[in-house]
Amino acid sequence: MVFKRLLGSLGVGGPTVDTVLDPGAARPGGTVSGRIHLVGGTVDHDVEHVALDLVARVETEHEEAGPGGEGERVLTFGRQVVAGAFRLAAGEETSLPFTVTLPWETPVTELHGQPLGIVLGVRTELAVAGARDKGDLDPLTVAPLPAQEAVLEALGQLGFGFRSADLEPGRIGGTGQKLPFHQEIELTPPPRYAHQVDEIELTFLAVPGALEVVLEADKRGGPFSDGHDALSRFTVPHEGPAGPQDWNALVDGWIQELVEHRASYGSHAVYGHESGYGGHEHGGPGAGAALVAGAAGIAGGMVAAEVVDEVGDFFEDASEDAED
Repeated sequence: MVFKRLLGSLGVGGPTVDTVLDPGAARPGGTVSGRIHLVGGTVDHDVEHVALDLVARVETEHEEAGPGGEGERVLTFGRQVVAGAFRLAAGEETSLPFTVTLPWETPVTELHGQPLGIVLGVRTELAVAGARDKGDLDPLTVAPLPAQEAVLEALGQLGFGFRSADLEPGRIGGTGQKLPFHQEIELTPPPRYAHQVDEIELTFLAVPGALEVVLEADKRGGPFSDGHDALSRFTVPHEGPAGPQDWNALVDGWIQELVEHRASYGSHAVYGHESGYGGHEHGGPGAGAALVAGAAGIAGGMVAAEVVDEVGDFFEDASEDAED
């Protein structure tokens, strides 16, 4: 999906900008490449700079959302200047190649081609003689890192179902989180754990050498106790010792540790699992894909269609905001 926008802030006859991303999904810590195509207007223009912003649709805090208590806003989580000052002649066509490195904590938007409902984008800013236009927006697709995919596949194998995913503002205490928001993937428990927890929330916080997995359980109350939240954190190297890793056993151990917590939220953390992603290969969509596509009995095609509409609405609304 490519959006061509006339720079209304520069008036009729201003230059136009069209950013085209190279095909294929990116990965956290990886790169996004493409080209920015510029066409000069009816007169010469002095371009101050061309920049790219990485943007995300993030849930708002309750106090920010107004009377309804729910809302969304667009946050920038990365920026790169592609070109400095230059003169763009009337009618001149030029193309600027770019490569942008994504933060390691960049949220995952899909699993095996199935959208998770997370909306990210690349927004192009063209500054000309003091005026700035941010009207060109392109959706950004991010696939999981191998260790992230392995964890999600294991959860699917263990019977967990996908409920939803969103981006929450704020940082998780006790972690090395860098971005001002984090991704939460909500999972429904299998029968084995259904009597203990209502749902489990999963957050990935990747760094260059490892993946931190944060699990939070909404625990059910008993006859003599109220329900409460429990939080555990686990670290997994991106690359472990040679040979396949039994991810199902590893992740199941995490879940057992989580649901057996008796303390309240945030009072206990577990680190130090030495085993990591050690060459385990995934031959194609497995239970992890079913975890997403089969969530709540919704067919994968329907999920995909709804998310495509959602992405379109997001970029249309953002483009209108850029005009105002």
